[in-house]
Amino acid sequence: MTDTPVFIPSDDTEGQRQVDALLLREGIRRDPHLDYTCGIFSDDWDLIATGSFYGPTLRCLAVADEHRGEGLLNRVISHLAEVQAAHGNLHLFLYTKCVNEPIFQDLGFHTIARVGREAAFMENRRRGFEGYLNRLARKALPGDRVSAIVMNANPFTLGHRHLVEQAAAQSDAVHLFVLSEEAGPIPFSVRRALVQAGVADLPNVQVHDSGPYMISSATFPSYFLPDSDTAIRVHAELDLTLFGRIASALNIRRRYVGQEPASRVTALYNRIMLEKLPAMGVECCEIPRLTIDGRPVSASTVRQAIHADRPEDARPLLPESTWRYFRSAEAAPVIAAIRSSENVIHY
Repeated sequence: MTDTPVFIPSDDTEGQRQVDALLLREGIRRDPHLDYTCGIFSDDWDLIATGSFYGPTLRCLAVADEHRGEGLLNRVISHLAEVQAAHGNLHLFLYTKCVNEPIFQDLGFHTIARVGREAAFMENRRRGFEGYLNRLARKALPGDRVSAIVMNANPFTLGHRHLVEQAAAQSDAVHLFVLSEEAGPIPFSVRRALVQAGVADLPNVQVHDSGPYMISSATFPSYFLPDSDTAIRVHAELDLTLFGRIASALNIRRRYVGQEPASRVTALYNRIMLEKLPAMGVECCEIPRLTIDGRPVSASTVRQAIHADRPEDARPLLPESTWRYFRSAEAAPVIAAIRSSENVIHY
């Protein structure tokens, strides 16, 4: 048996085949979002334990049934933590079935939120989420009608602007969270800058990074859940459990969302918000999508136009600040990334 976990490159066909086989035996599907994978092998080079990460989130952790109780999971997690630390990241997260919570608690993880018996969200800091809430509370805005919006803005369009305008007009203050995850070819730093520029004239809107406690449906780790509808529901309920505490820290009483006629995932997520948020003291306000020439404005349409090298098709859908960015030299690598993407519709 190898003494320590070893890196399994994505082009190691046999190693990756063994990863898939071990995950399958342990009832886990491979997560499509993985940055790094490692494994422990027997003396015969059979994979007996594996683990991966995506960003700061540990994923696809599995130990062969016949080798449980040998401390292999601890070795895998320690190795992944060392790799993360080498890149300057000491704050780690994981999602797991609730039945596995005690195992990860013994390895230094603490539960942030859970949904029934289906999923738990954990981190390796005892008061990480509590500290995040305390920092947010210092950014609370005055007023009785304080609202929130959470968006990817991939990129920021007139549709996003319309949603923010509606919230700003009906609220004393609006906390606008931009999802910090890198999901798609437009980097977070660019998305946030475009949001900030696009709402700069609205004095009662404050822009925040979402940080690690809001996760997009595009990268929610659902590999241990039985089907896509369960994954959507569990993700929504976990996210809303966290959001309820964020709302309490910032005195948020409304959350604004845009109607989503084209995406079943977002439509189901919105429906769950409409059901769950009122019990947390938060009204969910679903705003009809902005339409231009009878068609809903969407970031997917913008990305499709750029992908097809027809930027002028995107021009009517964008605020001036976003349009200026895409016409600048600074946008060249982002445009190249969009054009080389296989799927620009869903992020």
